[in-house]
Amino acid sequence: MKRLKTDRLDLYLLHWRGSVPLTETLEAFQALVAAGKIRHYGVSNFDTADMDELWAAPGGRACATDQVLYNPTRRGVEWSLLPWCREHRVPVMAYSPLEQGRLAGKPALTRIAERHHVTPLQVALAWVLRQDGVIAIPKATDLAHVRANRSAADLTLTEADLAELDRAFPPPRRPTPLAML
Repeated sequence: MKRLKTDRLDLYLLHWRGSVPLTETLEAFQALVAAGKIRHYGVSNFDTADMDELWAAPGGRACATDQVLYNPTRRGVEWSLLPWCREHRVPVMAYSPLEQGRLAGKPALTRIAERHHVTPLQVALAWVLRQDGVIAIPKATDLAHVRANRSAADLTLTEADLAELDRAFPPPRRPTPLAML
C-alpha cells in the first residue's frame, strides 16, 4: 500500500484458489476489513461450485464480486455462474470484455457497429454492459480509449442486434468449464 500511496484498498481480490483453505483466506479478508486496510473483498475465477463453497463459509456472503473472463466469445458463465450470481446478488466483473482487442475484426460486430456508427469493440463492450449485475473492466491505454469505452455504455443494442450476436457467438448449450486467460 505504501507503493500505491494509499492507506486502504477499496477492493481486494483473491485471484486463484491456491493451496490455502478458503476459510483461512476469508478470515484474513475479515481481519483486513476490521483493520481498515480494505473496504471490500471478492474473488476471481470462481465457478459455481466454488461460489457455493464460498457462500457457505463464514464471511463468504460479504463477497463483493466474482471476476471472470466474459465477452461475446467466452459465454460459458451464462450456463450457471451468471444466474447463481444474480440470485445471490453478487456482481460479475467481466475481465477482458474485448478479448484483448481480438473482437475488433469479427464480422457480426462490424455489421452492428456500422449500423450504430460506432466501433466493433464498442458493440462488444455494450453487449457486456447491457446486463444487470455485470461490470466490465476493459483496458484503456489513453484518454481517447477511455472515452471510447465509456461511450459504449450509451449504446443500446436492439433485439435484432442481440439475435445476430447470439447467432455469431452462441450461448452455451451445456455446462462449460470456466474460461481463463
